[in-house]
Amino acid sequence: MGSRLKVFIGNRLIAGLVTALLVLMLAQVLCAQTATGTPSSAADTNARLAILEQQAAAAKSSADNAWMLTSTALVLMMTGPGLALFYSGLVRKKNVLGTLMQSFALMAVVTVLWGLFSYSLSFGSGTSFIGGFQNLFLRSVGAAPDADYAPTIPAQTFMVYQLMFAIITPALIAGAFAERMKFSAMLVFTVLWSVIVYDPMAHMVWGKGGLLNASLGGRFPTLDFAGGTVVHVTSGVSALVCALYLGKRVGYPKESMPPHSVVLSFVGACLLWVGWFGFNAGSALAAGSLATSAFVATHFSAAAAAVGWAGVEWMRNGKPSALGAISGAVAGLVAITPASGFVKPMPALAIGLIAGVFCYWMVAKVKARLGYDDSLDAFGVHGAGGTLGALLTGVFAVSAVNPIFKDAQGHTLASGLLEGNAHQLLNQLVGVSIAWVLAIVGTLAILKVVDATIGLRVSEEEEAQGLDLSQHGEEGYYWEASA
Repeated sequence: MGSRLKVFIGNRLIAGLVTALLVLMLAQVLCAQTATGTPSSAADTNARLAILEQQAAAAKSSADNAWMLTSTALVLMMTGPGLALFYSGLVRKKNVLGTLMQSFALMAVVTVLWGLFSYSLSFGSGTSFIGGFQNLFLRSVGAAPDADYAPTIPAQTFMVYQLMFAIITPALIAGAFAERMKFSAMLVFTVLWSVIVYDPMAHMVWGKGGLLNASLGGRFPTLDFAGGTVVHVTSGVSALVCALYLGKRVGYPKESMPPHSVVLSFVGACLLWVGWFGFNAGSALAAGSLATSAFVATHFSAAAAAVGWAGVEWMRNGKPSALGAISGAVAGLVAITPASGFVKPMPALAIGLIAGVFCYWMVAKVKARLGYDDSLDAFGVHGAGGTLGALLTGVFAVSAVNPIFKDAQGHTLASGLLEGNAHQLLNQLVGVSIAWVLAIVGTLAILKVVDATIGLRVSEEEEAQGLDLSQHGEEGYYWEASA
């Protein structure tokens, strides 16, 4: 009994010692892990946070880039097929191909110019009036973003997006000289106009160091979100100069020259309306709330302008025409372009309604009274509507939509007249005046040079025959005799 008790007690002591040793060893391991695990865990957490931040930034960049590439395609669609169909439906059927070809040709020609030097002249660093040569042949324009313009998308995406604006702007002018300018003259005129008028205006309003650049400290900060002055004022005023210089079409206004297909124009106008979302909302250069605001303002303005134009026409003529309704929608799109990124929905409605009525008056009254032959009303819609929209931007712009103006301490300042910044209306007037002067002087000089060298107008015989056959040797419609 005593020996068994001794053995039992010995075994229990040995087990207790072993257990104590195991506990001590485990404690040492836990202490070692605790001593070395805290900094390791913190470092791991920081690394994971850094990876998450990189992934979030990459996701934002991808989303912004996807939206901008979509917007780029939408703006290109505005020229072809949008503007091409809209304009070609308004001419007589003997000029339908010639009118389509003008828009299509500019998609090719302006692209080549843009890649060679026009992008550099528009957006390269230079003087207050024109860019430099550092981006000739698209040098240094690649996958890396240009933080001054769009920090979340590749510089190449920004470049090709802006290219689409450069394409459609001279294409708008063609509405004034439709049915009477030689195709060769149109090409030379466009090349010179793009360099002499468009590139300097784009640099002044949007380029680094530009005189009118509101976001990069221009001397006269002009609010132009998507091209009121750069695109519509320059093209519309240039269109008026072209119409006056070339003179009227043979037989105008005594002969009736109705559109040969309002259906084509209707389809073109609808494509323009859809494409304009890329034009305006895309100018936010990111897929954020500003793009949404510009999208909504664009749609509301177009709708109100269509109602305004059609309503006035209905009261005056007793019937609302399809042509009037689509012309009104385009006028609203033009007028909201500079304001789209600065105004709320209700001011957008007001801008559209005013533009619809005003542009109808310019087309139905002023053009008839002055007697100029702006064939497709490029000035009445784009020149007049663009000027009106640029000035109204200075009235309705609010910092709640786009806090573009800030003081030295970073505090947001008022944007437009109704918000308390009366001086902005003067800045808008300066921007519009520069666009008018540059367009008038530049266009007139180019027309004189082209006229003196290769001639501008087709002959009376070619005009009677139509541009399709005289300039391209083909017809838009072949009517087969029935058996």
